[in-house]
Amino acid sequence: MSESEIRAKIHADIEAPDKILYGLTARQVTILAAAALTAYLIWRAGAGRLPTPILAAALIPLTAAAAVLALGRRDGLSFDRWLLAALRATRAPRRLVPAATGITAPPHWAPAGTNTAATDPAPAVLRLPAHAITEAGAIDLGGNTHAALVAVSTVNIGLRTGGEQAAMLGGFARWLHGLSGPTQIVVSTRRVDLAAHADRILDAAQALPNPALADTACDYAGFLLDLAEQRDPLWRTVTIAHTATGRHADRDAMRQAEHTAGALSALGAATRVLGGGTVTGVLAAAVDPYAGVDPRPGRARPDQPVTTNGWRP
Repeated sequence: MSESEIRAKIHADIEAPDKILYGLTARQVTILAAAALTAYLIWRAGAGRLPTPILAAALIPLTAAAAVLALGRRDGLSFDRWLLAALRATRAPRRLVPAATGITAPPHWAPAGTNTAATDPAPAVLRLPAHAITEAGAIDLGGNTHAALVAVSTVNIGLRTGGEQAAMLGGFARWLHGLSGPTQIVVSTRRVDLAAHADRILDAAQALPNPALADTACDYAGFLLDLAEQRDPLWRTVTIAHTATGRHADRDAMRQAEHTAGALSALGAATRVLGGGTVTGVLAAAVDPYAGVDPRPGRARPDQPVTTNGWRP
C-alpha cells in the first residue's frame, strides 16, 4: 500500500515587507517618490536658467543614488539601512567601558597621561542587552524582561514514512500554535574545535586498561587532528529563545523553554534547556564566533566567582 507524500510549504522570510506597487515595498516607494519630487523641483527651478543637457546631467547622480538606496541590497539588508547604520556608527562613541554606576572623573592625583590620551574623548558606558544570567539559565534583559534558551537538534524528516511525516508536521504545528510569547529560532554555524576533542581523547586513552583500545583511541585522535588540519569542519546548532515580560518573567521564560523541550523531544529531536554556564558560553560564542568558545557546561557566569580546589599561595 503506497503512502501519500506529505508536503508542507514554509516561507523562508516570514518578516518580508509587503509589496504595494509594481513589486516595490512601502519603503522603496517612499524613497523613489521623494527622489522624484526633489528632481522635479530642481528641474522646475533650473528650467529656463540652465541648458537642458546640463540640468539633466545634474539630476543623474540624484536618481542613481535614490535607485541604489531603494533597490540595492547586501547581506540581506537594504542600502538605506546600511547608510543609517553608518551614520549611527559615526556618531556613536568609540570607547566603551563596563561601568554600572556611570563614568567617574579620575582623581586629582592620577597622572594626566600622554597628550594623545588627554585629547581623546571620554569613554562611554557599555550597555549590553543582557544584564545578568541566573543559575537556572534565565537571561535578564532589563525592564522585567527575561529570556531562556533551548538547544534543539535537527530531525531528518525525509527518511520517515508518510504517516510519520504527517505526525511530525502536526506536532510541530501544535507547538507553533501553542506559543504564548515572543519566540526566536536561531540557526548558526561555527567551526568545530577538533584539536581540543583529540586532546581529550588522548588523555582518556592513557587510562584505558586494554592496550588495543588505547591504540585505537590514539589512532582516532590522530585522524581528528589530520581532519582539522586538512579541512575546515563546521557544525550547525539550533537554539530557540523564549522571551517573557512581567513580574515573574524569569519563571515564565523557563516554563516556556521547558514546554518547548518537551514538545520537540516528542518529535524525535534531542532538546535541552540551557543552564547558566551553558548560556554564558552560547552568548560568548555568538558575540565572537571566531574565538572558538566552548559552550559546554562548566563555564562561570559573569557574576559568579571563579574558584579552584587544591591551590595554595
